[in-house]
Amino acid sequence: MVTEAELIERAKELRRKPTEWEVRLWRQLSNSQLNHYKFRRQAVIFPYICDFFCPAKGLIVEVDGDSHDVPYDARRDAYLAEKGFETIRITNIDVRDSIEGVIGLIVASLAQRPDRWSGPHPNPSPEGEGL
Repeated sequence: MVTEAELIERAKELRRKPTEWEVRLWRQLSNSQLNHYKFRRQAVIFPYICDFFCPAKGLIVEVDGDSHDVPYDARRDAYLAEKGFETIRITNIDVRDSIEGVIGLIVASLAQRPDRWSGPHPNPSPEGEGL
């Protein structure tokens, strides 16, 4: 079984080497550009690493390539839903061909989800990335 420390190191590596599609989406999500919501890249929610995570809303955005394991993803999404998180899955092709549609989907999902807390985040990121 992987440890949380190992996942954190893996997440750091993934942040250093993002896919082209993650870079394109991150340009839209970074610096609180999307309705002032902060997102984190490669956020660890043990025992998983999430491509993008909005802590204020508990929204996870996954950018799926060609090699995703659908049954594994379903189990993962169900586990995270039990913890109160919603996962949106988009494809590399969605990002490539319809970034506006992807952003619209994310904005709509943010609007539908309740805030997880009021006021500032109870545990801000020490790196300053995300809320």
